Amino acid sequence: EVQLVATGGGSVQPGGSLRLSCVTSGFTFSKATLDWVRQAPGKELEWISRINGGGDYTSYTSSVKGRFTISRDNAKSTLYLQLNSLGPDDTATYYCQLGLNRSQGTQVTVSS
Repeated sequence: EVQLVATGGGSVQPGGSLRLSCVTSGFTFSKATLDWVRQAPGKELEWISRINGGGDYTSYTSSVKGRFTISRDNAKSTLYLQLNSLGPDDTATYYCQLGLNRSQGTQVTVSS
């Protein structure tokens, strides 16, 4: 059974940083392409980043490029998302995703 557990959210001031983690099990992590997605209040789910199994290919939506960094530790079956230079528009519930499997959300709130 695929399991994805996302943690690391919190409340930060504008300009702050957070690191999200997604601990996984139930599949061959090192071969899996994984995504981070988010959903802001009242908005649709938004894809924000992807990483391939080897970690040598990453992509980002334009609004987070240069501020967020996706990474993975295949030895720990864990996916990460480093969030820097956070702004109020980054306030959302963040999820890690493997195909149709999605974690529970971790809330990120950016407010002064």
